[in-house]
Amino acid sequence: MFIPLLEGLDIAAKTITADALLTQRKLARYLVERRGAHYLFTVKDNQPTLLADIGLLFEGRGEPDFREPLTLEHARLESRASWATTALPPPQALIGLGSRNHASTLFGARIANLGCKIRCQASRGARRLKKGVTYCLDCAFRSDHRALAVTSTMRVLGIETSCDETGVAIYEGERGLLAHAVYSQVEIHAAYGGVVPELASRDHVRKTLPLIRQILDDARLSRDSLNGVAYTAGPGLIGALLVGAAVGRSLAWAWGVPAIGVHHMEGHLLAPMLEEPAPAFPFVALLVSGGHTQLVQVDGIGRYRMLGESLDDAAGEAFDKTAKILDLPYPGGPALARLAEKGDPTRYRFPRPMTDRPGLDFSFSGLKTFTLNTLNREMALTDDQDRTRADVARAFEEAVVDTLVIKCRRALRKSARKRLVLAGGVSANMRLRARMDEMAAKEGGEVFYPRPALCTDNGAMIAFAGWQRLRAGQTEPLAFKPKARWLMAELPPV
Repeated sequence: MFIPLLEGLDIAAKTITADALLTQRKLARYLVERRGAHYLFTVKDNQPTLLADIGLLFEGRGEPDFREPLTLEHARLESRASWATTALPPPQALIGLGSRNHASTLFGARIANLGCKIRCQASRGARRLKKGVTYCLDCAFRSDHRALAVTSTMRVLGIETSCDETGVAIYEGERGLLAHAVYSQVEIHAAYGGVVPELASRDHVRKTLPLIRQILDDARLSRDSLNGVAYTAGPGLIGALLVGAAVGRSLAWAWGVPAIGVHHMEGHLLAPMLEEPAPAFPFVALLVSGGHTQLVQVDGIGRYRMLGESLDDAAGEAFDKTAKILDLPYPGGPALARLAEKGDPTRYRFPRPMTDRPGLDFSFSGLKTFTLNTLNREMALTDDQDRTRADVARAFEEAVVDTLVIKCRRALRKSARKRLVLAGGVSANMRLRARMDEMAAKEGGEVFYPRPALCTDNGAMIAFAGWQRLRAGQTEPLAFKPKARWLMAELPPV
């Protein structure tokens, strides 16, 4: 008997006869070019058998061999329980093969994570198509099968709820960003001067589903048009993360499509790839937001090496706290930048933290204290307090921007890279962008940014990051585990 494939393994499958395989070189070409497959195998009485090397088949030099057993030299596959620990290529690169008379044991078996919208039933070679969420092994690679998991038209719904913005978007590989919407909770938290986690979580509950309906309408799509769901799984406020994760994972299960939890900062890092021209790997990335200031060497998706990070306050956090010192409204960062435009850049010069020593780490808490002491001293000596606040704001902004530029120059030189990516909320700062452009031009490099609307938290970056991982065969089980803290170094490569 042909053993049904394990639930939860991302394995594409095809049930055809051996004779048909010999004449279907197009299938081999599809498997190699579109699925990255390398081997054909079948299983009988729990014993896998190697059938063909698809690479050789694609070149016209290989034929299936039903007699050669898959020995322990290929993998430790003595039982079904050990399939997941195979030494062969990852599960998504293996193609299950069985003869037609075994098909009755396979129909109705769910192949997880492929996101098919068609239920196929067959009896003695007859086929009948019905709507459903079960992926039939008999038609997995039909050329007219519109619901293949990995195609250029794969559409992914992205949900972002890590802090105080509810973001939802749909990304398609062929046409790019189809629709996105962001609801900001600024008015809710302004009265408290900062984000109140419980209020943020409750508002996500109210806004997430209406935003999903809105972007489906904006993109003129139905839920049946979606092939996957991506949601922010961390880092962030745990209550807020739970809302998006619960909604995203539940919708994916109900719709019969795969789901993936996305790292919030990886979403920011990849956001500039939604623009034209998009940065090519490798590059150095500066992730600068309210919760993070990090310099990362990026060699590919999931291939990250931390070069430096903030040892205390992040740059965005320092902006917000300094804005509160200056009696500016929430959110403080943009308000401080607007006030700095009115200031005199020559009146005060603040220190550039940690630029007088080697290394790529940051520290902004001392600069915040220096700003507070300067403001208190100068306000007691001046009659024009508005002007003094503007000049202090300008000096603070100049110090932060110069510090970031100096560290980025060092990172480019240390890593021998010419491309720099800026992402995160603070990357929307116009003065920072101008200085980075000047620095990169002198270094013979170039800088890439997302559009200002995609600098802050948004669903578009989550949809895009999720699309990249889903198309590589990475998926999440039904259980989900949001993380308030999550290192990017823990992410698997694509």
